[in-house]
Amino acid sequence: MDDASELPSPDHTAPAGVPAEVVDAVGKITEALETCERARGHLYSFHQLTGSADIQLGEAVQALRDAGRSDVVERIERELLGRNVIAGRWTFQIVEDYDDGYWSLFRELEREVRESLVGGRRHIYEARMKQRERSVGEAGHEATPAELPAEG
Repeated sequence: MDDASELPSPDHTAPAGVPAEVVDAVGKITEALETCERARGHLYSFHQLTGSADIQLGEAVQALRDAGRSDVVERIERELLGRNVIAGRWTFQIVEDYDDGYWSLFRELEREVRESLVGGRRHIYEARMKQRERSVGEAGHEATPAELPAEG
């Protein structure tokens, strides 16, 4: 194995002349975007769980109605079933507003920062960490997939 195969791919190294402090700061912006992505996932979970709860509530209301207990479900049906979760919005509208506003702008600006400061390369910070922490030459510690032994 030559020394070049022990290094991260060029896509995961900083362009010449980019200081470590810039790579670190870009990495923090990307990490913040990753946290935003997780928040978005939770928002989609909120959307799906709330929708499922509303469907389950509708099924329960119908079951009580079928059992002759319309008196118990009338207020639930009128005030809660199909209700907006926040003023004027169902969860799909919250998701759309988040996606079209905050999340889209965050992704755009993170990409612009990477393009202008590190040539658009992704995960340079993590690639440096991997290079520092891996055991060179040990199985399972290869720098890149290309370094893996061929199966035959």
